[in-house]
Amino acid sequence: MNNVILIGMPGCGKSTLGVLLAKSLGMTFLDTDLVIQDREHALLSQLIRTHGSDGFLALEESICAQLDVNNSVIATGGSVVYEPNAMAHLSQLGTVVYLKLGYKALARRLGNLEKRGVVLRPGQTLRMLYDERVPLYEQYAHITVDCGGQDIEHTLRRVRRALEKRDNLTK
Repeated sequence: MNNVILIGMPGCGKSTLGVLLAKSLGMTFLDTDLVIQDREHALLSQLIRTHGSDGFLALEESICAQLDVNNSVIATGGSVVYEPNAMAHLSQLGTVVYLKLGYKALARRLGNLEKRGVVLRPGQTLRMLYDERVPLYEQYAHITVDCGGQDIEHTLRRVRRALEKRDNLTK
């Protein structure tokens, strides 16, 4: 399948970049967080409060493991990397791109994590979450693009170049 799957921490730009990338490549854009909210008729933060972290992760896995799309840029929720079945399916759907952002830049970008709908365990800090997830993003990524210290247009160009390079290598 010729999809591009964007993974990374909340606030790294998956949704914003995803729309621009889809437009520039002539693809459809899909945000799995919005699919979850639409299906469940609730905001992510409400779903996490109602179902707890584990319940929300099971819901996210169910939706992401069943995606059946083609010619799409898919922005995933930051927690999808906790679910091996979902990540195995997404990896089969296309090229997984990790949008890497350093901790300090990420901390500046993020506001209230609970309102944003970020899966956090009791007592878990942003730093702890970051340290836990980065190895998972690195594990699942086909391509890693550092998006720190640059504007969205620069990041878009870097992602496109990385995708073109990968396409040339796999032909």
